[in-house]
Amino acid sequence: VQLQAYGGGLVQAGGCLRLSCAASGRTFSNYGMGWFRQAPRKEREFVATISWIGGSTYYADSVKGRFTISRDNAKNTLYLQMNSLKPEDTAVYYCAARVGGVTSSTTTSYDYWGQGTLVTVSS
Repeated sequence: VQLQAYGGGLVQAGGCLRLSCAASGRTFSNYGMGWFRQAPRKEREFVATISWIGGSTYYADSVKGRFTISRDNAKNTLYLQMNSLKPEDTAVYYCAARVGGVTSSTTTSYDYWGQGTLVTVSS
């Protein structure tokens, strides 16, 4: 499956953004999906994950209550609604897909990755 993330940009602290990830090539609903991020000079870290029909979600503690992951299988699209953004949320955000359909917070369990979209939060 090919993944294309978009929707990043520059936003002030306290603002919001919605990231999207368009999937193509395989049956989108067969995959568990996740969002990860990588800040400068830091390792890639887990943000959120969602199961194949969206019945199960899981978030990193740092974003819980501020970010919402969702998916529209009819549109082959994954979303990340980000509210109350903080400067520490600044990073390149990546979407990823894993065969099997269940959730996961570990990078090594994902089989396909998008190219990333940059989110910059100014203070």
